[in-house]
Amino acid sequence: MTNSRLPSQLLLVAIGAGLACSMAACSNNSKSDGGAAAKSNSKTIAASTKANEHFSNWPAGKSPKEIGNLVARRFVESPHQNFGRPGKPNRITYPEVCAWYGALTFAKETENAALRRQLVDRFEPLFGEEEKYVPQPDHVDHTVFAAVPLELYMQTKDTRYLAMGREMADKQWGAPFGSRATTQAWEWHKRDYTWQTRMWIDDMFMITAAQAQAYRATGDRKYIDRAAREMVLYLDDLQKPNGLFYHAPDVPFFWGRGDGWMAVGMAELLRSLPEDNADRPRIVKGYKLMMESLLKYQDENGMWHQLIDDPKGSWAETSCTGMFAFSFIVGVKNGWLDEKTYGPAARKAWLGLTTYLEPNGDIREVCQGTNKKNDRQYYLDRQRITGDMHGQAPMLWCATALLREPDKGPAPTTKPNAP
Repeated sequence: MTNSRLPSQLLLVAIGAGLACSMAACSNNSKSDGGAAAKSNSKTIAASTKANEHFSNWPAGKSPKEIGNLVARRFVESPHQNFGRPGKPNRITYPEVCAWYGALTFAKETENAALRRQLVDRFEPLFGEEEKYVPQPDHVDHTVFAAVPLELYMQTKDTRYLAMGREMADKQWGAPFGSRATTQAWEWHKRDYTWQTRMWIDDMFMITAAQAQAYRATGDRKYIDRAAREMVLYLDDLQKPNGLFYHAPDVPFFWGRGDGWMAVGMAELLRSLPEDNADRPRIVKGYKLMMESLLKYQDENGMWHQLIDDPKGSWAETSCTGMFAFSFIVGVKNGWLDEKTYGPAARKAWLGLTTYLEPNGDIREVCQGTNKKNDRQYYLDRQRITGDMHGQAPMLWCATALLREPDKGPAPTTKPNAP
């Protein structure tokens, strides 16, 4: 495998840029917690200042703004994807949702009005002739779509987006409906978890993205608090002593992208989760344990591999590397991770990822969509795709995270849960 260099004229295309989704911890409104919130914010600012020593002075053609512009342009040019199959999809797929969301946050962070306009225009047909492509919120992979209209609402203040996204987030915790309203779904609902609970590790990004975005858009604590409670359920049941997660309880392999969803889900949740949330300490503990383990398995080129704990026997995979890099970047910038330890690792991961980019903005060595199978060779033999949005999305997330400074979240509009 050879790594191509990116022509500078392409990298300097001024197409994309965006804001990071407003995912920093919210300060508490109460007077009694004002001092603690101020102290926490000052620590975060100090951590971010130190982190910037690792996240600046990039080699030519490797800066997050240049790379983000390139990858965002590629997204805008791309039609709706269908998991690599020919023809149009039945609905907007979750990898496209992840890339769309990343492009929007990047556009906001870099104040790129032209890119935002293109992303808005891509969505507009979903209110009309392409309405059939809007997923029904009856499964975690479908409900995650809510993250896009909610981000569009926060950027444009068009209430059509808010109505669509909030309805999806509400239905995720409402009564089960449709063909997926199984006995098990009703049992989860009765226990005040989402009826879409599956105990699959990728759920923890899909659920978190929808609920955290609803919180950012509305300020209503119920969304972020219930997402946190759900995260603890998954951590307590699925995290192994080494901090990692099997692809499934009956499949004892630490598959890269599967663990990537957990890593990003925790980082995204913690960025918005208020300090006084009762579940926050448990999530921070799980997050730090996972990051500590991941650090041990990063290879000399900054990459993680298809099977995380077998870097010599499996291939370097870009989508999981992007996800783990994002989780490191967010942790360092917010002061959850030691910047001297994790800052260099995050920088190395970013620079490693850029060597896998094609001149048109496609990233190579992305594992195809993968179901569980209790067979090590099955994971090693998965197709390695170029330009799949499973890999494009984390590049945009990382570009945004590298440019973004931690900020205050939305002011809560409802009473927070008691520690």
